[in-house]
Amino acid sequence: MTKARNIAIYGKGGIGKSTTSSNLSAALSDLGLTVMQIGCDPKSDSTNNLRGGKSIPSVLDAMRSGKRVEISDIVYEGFNGILCVEAGGPEPGVGCAGRGIITAIELLRQKNVFEEFNPDVVIYDVLGDVVCGGFSIPIREGVAEQVYTVASSDFMAIYAANNLFKGIRKYANNGGALFSGIIANSMNQPIQKEIINDFASQTKTTIAGYVPRSLDVTRSELRGQTVVEHAPDSEQAEIYRELARGILNNDKKYVPAPLESEELKTWAESWSDILLKEREQVSGHEGKVKGSSIEEGTPISSEA
Repeated sequence: MTKARNIAIYGKGGIGKSTTSSNLSAALSDLGLTVMQIGCDPKSDSTNNLRGGKSIPSVLDAMRSGKRVEISDIVYEGFNGILCVEAGGPEPGVGCAGRGIITAIELLRQKNVFEEFNPDVVIYDVLGDVVCGGFSIPIREGVAEQVYTVASSDFMAIYAANNLFKGIRKYANNGGALFSGIIANSMNQPIQKEIINDFASQTKTTIAGYVPRSLDVTRSELRGQTVVEHAPDSEQAEIYRELARGILNNDKKYVPAPLESEELKTWAESWSDILLKEREQVSGHEGKVKGSSIEEGTPISSEA
């Protein structure tokens, strides 16, 4: 068995990490690689767009059934032969959400799943709002060799990324996974790139790629597919392929330098001031344009 490339992709809920992960999986499979995607989110929807919008039973679902768990109960085939696994979560109101990740990884090892399928790349799609408990397993136990985070220029996404950096720094000396780059998502305006680039500079991290917001993503996901499958010739699909090639060739592994709480607050406020000043300049310019159009128009007679 050749050693798989194990990659963990973190991001706060709703930031697009599952969209990114599944499109990366699809793009990597298009390159002829055997890919396994493991959803590490209690919602168990990481792999839906690799399977026509259909969800699969999670590892915890299989274990709760009371029957002997076979590999076929927890590993399902998706688009282009991608191997799909969902860790799952506890029953509502019971237990720890991160426990599913710990249980799933333990069971996959016990069942020799990685030896059975011999994947070239394993992508762990991990909820990154809280980097503790089971959610830190891919980092702290060295399950993944490389960690990426999906982040936009929005403060809460950056806040979550900064917390992830703290987790990586904490476990780095004990054989934990190292960081390999920020996947900058929803990058449609130059100012958004400027913000995320500055955050990367402040935390001594790198940008793995920029992904714009696109209606191709919306259209594809409404059909339960990735862009790579639904619109393979689109510009957005090529962006995901370029990102996939970049990640395959990226050997960077390092410890980030997260900002402390007060530093992050000061940094965010400085960008708020910049954005406010830009808005005032735009408003002032628009006011001048409107004013000049009145002034240059037909003079208003003061005569009755």
